[in-house]
Amino acid sequence: MQFIKIVLVALVFILNLTFAQPSWAGKDFTKGADYAEVTQELNQLLTAKANPEQAGYTPEQFQERLSQLQSQKYVMETARKRAQCFNQTGRTLGVYANKPKKSPTQLYFLAAGQITDDDWDCDGIYFPTGTQVVLTPNTEVQQLTEPIAVKFVDGTQSIARTNPATGAIELNVAPAKVFKAGEGNWLLPTLSQADIDVQVPSPQLID
Repeated sequence: MQFIKIVLVALVFILNLTFAQPSWAGKDFTKGADYAEVTQELNQLLTAKANPEQAGYTPEQFQERLSQLQSQKYVMETARKRAQCFNQTGRTLGVYANKPKKSPTQLYFLAAGQITDDDWDCDGIYFPTGTQVVLTPNTEVQQLTEPIAVKFVDGTQSIARTNPATGAIELNVAPAKVFKAGEGNWLLPTLSQADIDVQVPSPQLID
């Protein structure tokens, strides 16, 4: 009887090693919804390559969008860690994050100088009305007239930093999507930066 128990325990251990992904293994983000969406849009865009105007793009806009989608696809194919957000703004930052299989995407607060733990997915960033932002590298500063949320694809290592010359918050990568109130399924509260600054940073986001 004791021998049978030992054999059963050994079999369970071997099956776990065979079928369960080890915790140290790299993540595969090509099986998620983000990858499917980006691949679909990329394929649709490529079919309009000969006539980008018919798809509603100027040649310059077409090339920019194509580059963004190709970059997002590459990130998901090569990333080995969950998406993380690094706050280099010098102020508290609102971020949207989830803990896979444990906590849905919702708004948390990340202190200045902190990066989200890679046990979490940092899906995006909240920017309140009045924020000066540069959402896409090498574009002009814009001042927001309403709150927005920007979303990143799986595996993105995003950095939000304040440009000392302009005071605007700049992103190191272009977001995959930009949501306004009533769009998407994330809650966009009406907060000012002053409201965010007095929030207690969310300790669960930090390792």
